[in-house]
Amino acid sequence: MPEKKNFVLRLDPGAYKALEKWATDEFRSVNGQIEYLLNQALKEQFGSNFQQKFGKINPESNSKDLSEDGKDNQQT
Repeated sequence: MPEKKNFVLRLDPGAYKALEKWATDEFRSVNGQIEYLLNQALKEQFGSNFQQKFGKINPESNSKDLSEDGKDNQQT
């Protein structure tokens, strides 16, 4: 399993409670539900191969291939 990046996320209590209910309804943890939702949004924004585009960015080799918004500017 690939290493995951840890970070702090602050949510208001109402948003957390809603996520907790949604996660329970879908048999996920709150963390799993947030990860699932983020992955769905990233697939919608960047395409299903977003993990290959962003997962292993080498700053020296890929920085000129990605625009500031993270979209691939290389022509295929």
